[in-house]
Amino acid sequence: MTDIDDILSNIAHRPFALPDGQWEYYQEWNNALFFHWAIPFEILRKCVPENFNIDTFDGNCYVSLVAFTMEKIRPKHLPSISFISNFDEINLRTYIENDNKKGVYFLNIEAEKLLSTFIAKALSGLPYEKSNIKRTDKKYSSKNIRKGFYLDTEFEIKNRLQSKTELDKWLTERYCLYLQKDSKSYRYDIHHKEWEIKNVEIIKLNLNYKIGDINLSDRKPNLTHYSEGVKVIAWKRQKA
Repeated sequence: MTDIDDILSNIAHRPFALPDGQWEYYQEWNNALFFHWAIPFEILRKCVPENFNIDTFDGNCYVSLVAFTMEKIRPKHLPSISFISNFDEINLRTYIENDNKKGVYFLNIEAEKLLSTFIAKALSGLPYEKSNIKRTDKKYSSKNIRKGFYLDTEFEIKNRLQSKTELDKWLTERYCLYLQKDSKSYRYDIHHKEWEIKNVEIIKLNLNYKIGDINLSDRKPNLTHYSEGVKVIAWKRQKA
């Protein structure tokens, strides 16, 4: 069985069925650090297109910053090219449910490499932009000069989470992403195995992210996660 067959056969954790048709892209989201904040609905609503329904958990809306390393991204029938396919990425996302499909909507996306940023934005339509990103096993830093956004964090990875809460699953097990482009709404379906989550101790966290009335600057997150990553397959986007 190939890695792809293994991924496609592992579906018990999905909240909705796999999409029809053939997948088009492969990628890996590795060494992912998650920060989650509860955000008032009225503040978040101003930053999300009206035709996307903001999802809630126990009446709370959330915004998450995910800092990870994208690797081996490639079209289905082509190999990955490391100097383009491998790069550090930070996305700021919130949570959407349209047509009974829980997904994410990106408020901001930053990538380490200029060429990768250009290609990813051109092919996906997602709002990628260049940021100066550096990471080690225990540190992650980024500076977006154009917007003044920055992240500087140190962390200690702890034991694997043996029992996930419903909120842990709600925040991580998302199998589509939503995009609005040229006044049209789209959905990208994705699939991967269930995230294996570890506890993480945040030793230092300095950040500045302000989008609309959302201000995460040096605000302690409500929840954090760490994962060694997932292997992901993605389908072509569809009108949402």
